[in-house]
Amino acid sequence: MLKAIQTKIGVEFKNPQLLETAFIHRSYLNEAKGEIQHNERLEFLGDAVLELIVTEYLYAKFPTKPEGEMTALRSALVKGERLAEVAKDLEFGEYLKLSKGEARSGGREKPYLLANTFEAVLGAIYLDLGYKPARKFVETFLLPSLEKIIAEGSQVDAKSHFQELAQEKLAITPRYELLSESGPDHDKVFEMGAYVGKDLFGKGKGANKQSAEQAAASEALKKLL
Repeated sequence: MLKAIQTKIGVEFKNPQLLETAFIHRSYLNEAKGEIQHNERLEFLGDAVLELIVTEYLYAKFPTKPEGEMTALRSALVKGERLAEVAKDLEFGEYLKLSKGEARSGGREKPYLLANTFEAVLGAIYLDLGYKPARKFVETFLLPSLEKIIAEGSQVDAKSHFQELAQEKLAITPRYELLSESGPDHDKVFEMGAYVGKDLFGKGKGANKQSAEQAAASEALKKLL
C-alpha cells in the first residue's frame, strides 16, 4: 500500500508511518488493535501548509492582482470539492482505513473524507520532508486547476453570485435551510437547501453549514445561468 501511494504521488518518505497515518480515519480506531493515531492532526497541519503554498504561488504569479481577487482564487483552489477531485484522481479512497460501517456507507467516495485525506497527506509530506516537497506535491496535483478555475469563473463566491442573480432576475433574496444532518459529532455531514421564495433551487452537502450552503448555491446557480 505505502509503496503504491508513494509511487503515485512521486514522493519517497523517510518515515512511511506518517503516510500510513494520513490514511487512517477516526472511525477505524474502533476496530483496530493496539494504539494507533488517526489523520486529523495531519489534516490540521496540511490545511495550514496548503494555504501558505497557494498564497505564495498566487502572490508571485499575479503581481498586480488586488488582495480580494487573489483571495477568491485561493478559496476556489483549496475548497473541499476541488481537493476531493484531486484525491479521487489519485485514488486515495482505495487506501483509506475506515470502520466497516463507514466503508459500507460509501466512505471511500465521500468528498469531505477525500479532501481531508489530501490535506493529511500534504501534512505528512511537510512533516517528513519539509516545505519544498510539499510545495511540489501541490504544484503537481492541485495548481494545474487554476487555469480551469479562471476560464470558468468559478473563483466567484457561489453564494454571492446566486444572490446577485436572484435579486436581478427574480427580485428576491435567497435563503438557506437545513434539510438534514447525519453522522457522529466529530464527523457531521450537513445538507442545506437554497430557496428563492418557497422554491427549492438547489441542495448541497458539506462538513459544516457554510460549505453546504456554498454547494447548494453552486447547484442553484445552474437554474439561473
